[in-house]
Amino acid sequence: MTYAASLPGQPRGGDVGGPATDRAVCVLAPNPSPMTLDGTNTWIVSEPDSDLAVVIDPGPLDDAHLKEVLATAERAGKRVALTLLTHGHPDHSEGAARFAELTRTRVRALDPALRLGEEGLGAGDVITTGGLELRVVPTPGHTADSLSFHLPADAAVLTGDTVLGRGTTMVAHPDGRLGDYLDSLRRLRSLAVDDGVSTVLPGHGPVLNDARGAVEYYLAHRANRLAQVETAVESGYRTPAEVVAHVYADVDRSLWPAAELSVRAQLDYLGEHGLI
Repeated sequence: MTYAASLPGQPRGGDVGGPATDRAVCVLAPNPSPMTLDGTNTWIVSEPDSDLAVVIDPGPLDDAHLKEVLATAERAGKRVALTLLTHGHPDHSEGAARFAELTRTRVRALDPALRLGEEGLGAGDVITTGGLELRVVPTPGHTADSLSFHLPADAAVLTGDTVLGRGTTMVAHPDGRLGDYLDSLRRLRSLAVDDGVSTVLPGHGPVLNDARGAVEYYLAHRANRLAQVETAVESGYRTPAEVVAHVYADVDRSLWPAAELSVRAQLDYLGEHGLI
C-alpha cells in the first residue's frame, strides 16, 4: 500500500473540496479530466472573523459552480469582495467575468486582458481585504502570466498550476518557458525554507502538507526529464513527437499533446544553453 505521507508533498487524503486551512476553503469545479485531475480548485480565502472574502480562480464558465462558490461564502457569513486569477487558462479564468457579475467584484490578474477594473497584479503586491494578507509571488513558466499567492498566516501558498496536488505540471510552450519555470520552483522552495511555508493549496488535486518536499520533487523531476530529452536527442530522436514517444512512453497517451508542449520547452532550453 502507498501511504500519502510517502508521496511527494504528502498529499492529504479524503475529499479534495472543503476547508483546507483556517483561512482557505476549496470549492471543486465539476470539470475532471486527465489534465485537470479531480477538477479545478476554486479557493475562498478570508480571515476567520471577517465578513469579506477573496476568491481565487473562479474556474470554468459553469453557472452552477459559480453560484455554489458564492453560496459557500455566504453560508460562512462572507461577502465576496475581490476575485483573483493565478493565470489565464480557461479552466481557471473562463468563469471570472460571470462571477464578477454575480458578486459585483473586480477581477485582478497579471494579464491586462483578464482584468475587470484598473488594478492588475505584480511582484511585491499585497492584497489586504478584510484584514487578510495575500502576497503576490510571480511564478512564470507554466504560462508567462502565472502567479502564486503566499498566505503567511496559514504558512501556505496557493500555486495555481505551478505545483499540482498530484503528478507534475506542463510547461505550456511557447508561452511557458522552462528556464522561467525552474526559477519559479526555486522561488517557491525559498518560501518553504526561508519563510516557513509548509502547505501547498494547488489549482488541481489535494492539498500538500510538505511544500518543500513537493517543490524539491518537482525540481528533481524536471532535471531528470531534461536529461532524458537530451539523451533522446543525442540518440537520434529529433522531432518533439519522436522525443515524446521515446521519453514519455510510460505516460497515458491522452497526455502526450501536453507532454509535447513541455518537450518543446525543454528543447528550447537545451538549445539556449548550448547543450544540443
